[in-house]
Amino acid sequence: MQTDELDAALIALLQDNARLPVATLARRLGLARTTVQARLDRLETGGVIAGYTLRLSTARRAPLRATALLSLEARSQPAVLARLKSLPNVRRVHTTSGRFDLIVTLEAETTEELDDTLDRIGEAKGVRSSESLIHLATKLDRGR
Repeated sequence: MQTDELDAALIALLQDNARLPVATLARRLGLARTTVQARLDRLETGGVIAGYTLRLSTARRAPLRATALLSLEARSQPAVLARLKSLPNVRRVHTTSGRFDLIVTLEAETTEELDDTLDRIGEAKGVRSSESLIHLATKLDRGR
């Protein structure tokens, strides 16, 4: 779906605060409320806006975050993904190119919980090797 500068401005406002009322969005964009609502409907129907979500403040997130980089054995990705889906501390999994096959984002309340999750990932059938990176401080978060 083709978008224009107005769509980009509307999306930027929503990325900053997805709870803004349509009337407020219209006022900030200098448009009629019906125009903004029509744009929102079009962006949602066209799949540009897939949904609206809650973003927790850093004070409410699990205090420990980590990234695990996984190398997999050939044709083992479905089994490894099933294992990752069963682990509640696994928040996101991305496929990637290069030296690693998957990037796994984890969150945990304690170091023991994080360590246990990393152990369970390493034990998963099909995981050839893993490397974990503990997140220390967030320097930039655009909330996407």
